Amino acid sequence: MKLRTPSKVEMQVLSVLWERGPATVRAVLQAMPDGKTRAYTTILSVLQVMERKGLVAHTTQGNTHVYQARASQAQVTGPLLRGLVRDVFGGSPVAAMQRLLAEHEVSREELTEIKRLIAGRDRAADAKPAAPGRRDP
Repeated sequence: MKLRTPSKVEMQVLSVLWERGPATVRAVLQAMPDGKTRAYTTILSVLQVMERKGLVAHTTQGNTHVYQARASQAQVTGPLLRGLVRDVFGGSPVAAMQRLLAEHEVSREELTEIKRLIAGRDRAADAKPAAPGRRDP
């Protein structure tokens, strides 16, 4: 199933559900990351549209609907990030990372995690055999 690209507000709803797990409309409303004031019915409508798109599903507990993400964070963000890197940064992950680091404060703990991720990728690249016709220095 090909996922439809979520809108900005749908991305925020998904981020709440990915972080918190299944949640009621009211819980999603209270946790929206942009802090904008919205009506309960607005978030309910967004969730209903998202359900039609296949991004979320709900279960009923008494009179309450509990929503959960059907699409994983990787399924949604992977294509978005690949497109952003391709279309905005000329296909350069380095340029994207430079801009990201320039635009956001990064804590020492986050920097340590970034370094750990890079070291893991570096080890994985070292473990790969060289492509045919390519010689590594």
